[in-house]
Amino acid sequence: MNNIENLYRQVIMDHYKNPRNKGLKGYPHIHLKNPSCGDDITIEANIENGVIKEVRHNGQGCSICCSSASVLTEVLSGKTVDEAKDIINKYFSMMKGEKIEDEEELEEALVYEGVSKFPARIKCATISWKALEKLLNGEHDE
Repeated sequence: MNNIENLYRQVIMDHYKNPRNKGLKGYPHIHLKNPSCGDDITIEANIENGVIKEVRHNGQGCSICCSSASVLTEVLSGKTVDEAKDIINKYFSMMKGEKIEDEEELEEALVYEGVSKFPARIKCATISWKALEKLLNGEHDE
């Protein structure tokens, strides 16, 4: 394993063992479950005047699923809805193995780049991002 892969693994495990912004506060939310692997995640967001004030998560699953939700909350909190949608689309493109422009906008989410080589794990890395995308598009659970 090269140094960058080792660093990426360390970031993923740190977010898995020490999740940021975990626990729900009652904002509009989306709950998604991947029955094939057991990932079960809820993402909620406080959006005011087109700005994501806070993103929270709760759930259970593999290290990729749970750490990705934690990273998402840090990367997208404070962004405008349009900025967040652009970053989410870049993240999805990265998961497809596509070359992306301005990859630094992904910040720590770049650590999931290698997941694109493992198709069975892409859902793990994207489930929380899909949930937030739905929220930003006006969907939410009751």
